[in-house]
Amino acid sequence: MNDKNNAYGEVLEILDQTANLLGLEEQDYLRLKYPEREMKVSIPVEMDDGSMQVFEGYRVQHSSVLGPYKGGIRYHQSIDPDEMRTLAAWMTFKCAVVNVPFGGAKGGIKVDVTELSKNELERLTRAYTSLIYPIVGPETDIPAPDVNTNAETMAWFMDAYSCLRGEPTPAVVTGKPVELGGSLGRADATGRGISLMAREICKKHGLPFKGARVAVQGCGNVGRSAVRNLHRSGCKILALSDVSGGIYRDEGLDIEQILELFSENPEQLLKDYHSPGIRRIPREELLIQDVDILVPAALGHQIKGEVAPHIKAKVIVEGANAPTTIEGDKILAKKGVVVVPDILANSGGIIVSFFEWIQNLYSLKWEEYDINQKLETIMVEAFNKVWQKADQHCTSLRQGAYLIALDRLITATKMKDLNQQRMQVVSSPSPN
Repeated sequence: MNDKNNAYGEVLEILDQTANLLGLEEQDYLRLKYPEREMKVSIPVEMDDGSMQVFEGYRVQHSSVLGPYKGGIRYHQSIDPDEMRTLAAWMTFKCAVVNVPFGGAKGGIKVDVTELSKNELERLTRAYTSLIYPIVGPETDIPAPDVNTNAETMAWFMDAYSCLRGEPTPAVVTGKPVELGGSLGRADATGRGISLMAREICKKHGLPFKGARVAVQGCGNVGRSAVRNLHRSGCKILALSDVSGGIYRDEGLDIEQILELFSENPEQLLKDYHSPGIRRIPREELLIQDVDILVPAALGHQIKGEVAPHIKAKVIVEGANAPTTIEGDKILAKKGVVVVPDILANSGGIIVSFFEWIQNLYSLKWEEYDINQKLETIMVEAFNKVWQKADQHCTSLRQGAYLIALDRLITATKMKDLNQQRMQVVSSPSPN
């Protein structure tokens, strides 16, 4: 199951395992094995030199059992339909485990963003929006930023959608600029949630959180936010990596200096950062540094079967989606490494996206302090329920999270089916 092309197979394997623990028959959860809708689009874009290129785009809607579809849009040269299905399914479970009334979706465009200008990316986004317009909307499917997309990308998407609809529609996407209806606290929400989960798991295991030695893989939106929040919570960030490589310092990295550089130039890479006492490490070695907490916040399937035996961290808080393979997970469990799973650990973004959506629908504006407090309340409550469920079934936190999510999904499905049956009885013509 380590091959990326088998990623959806891992989802199905976890689903079967969880259903078995809940004593479910396959008929009870069969619908969750299949996405409800998949769309593939060909996106023609005029390039800056006047030539035309056609890009491949996707939108997969996995489940609407709990509410409108919700999920990011990523731009990456390696995406494919299987990856979209997998990420959409994980969004379904992520929303369910934190009890947010959304279903799961994911979209993306197969493109190397480094090869396009800003104007080309905007035209690409607007063209993609027009093609998936029939299946998205504030009440049906609400996209958000993901890998290689950001608040500006969502602003383009929102504007294109609003033009097609003929009225301003800020609630069609979340993760927008605050000036265009975005929520305060949204940009930092995933990283803040990761820090909260690291704090909570340290409490449960009697480990010191302040002063904990941390390694963070990835310097994208999630990685930087996690680093900022962990550092300002008192953790010591020893190692950090991005696509250009990794850096390490025994006494801890100067995080404020690094964050300032990223703030001045978002395209900054760690290979260009220089400071006394740092040691360059290959990015793949970041995962096996001798630290207390490891945060994999890059792409998925980083902790594989061949990597897991060399992990030295006591705790892993998953910032990326599916950074650990099933094989890697089994090895970590045998080693006694505690893993806070992605569908719980990185759910801060979806929670504050829900807040943003509510604010847009009802023309509200909540202060950042209130948003952060609501986020902490929801995440800590979800963490404690996952902990209790895992303890009840003598299983991992990952399995505990899936037990809660699947139970909520099955319960909602049965209630909807029952209501439909009642409606059919009511609407059936009376016999002569």
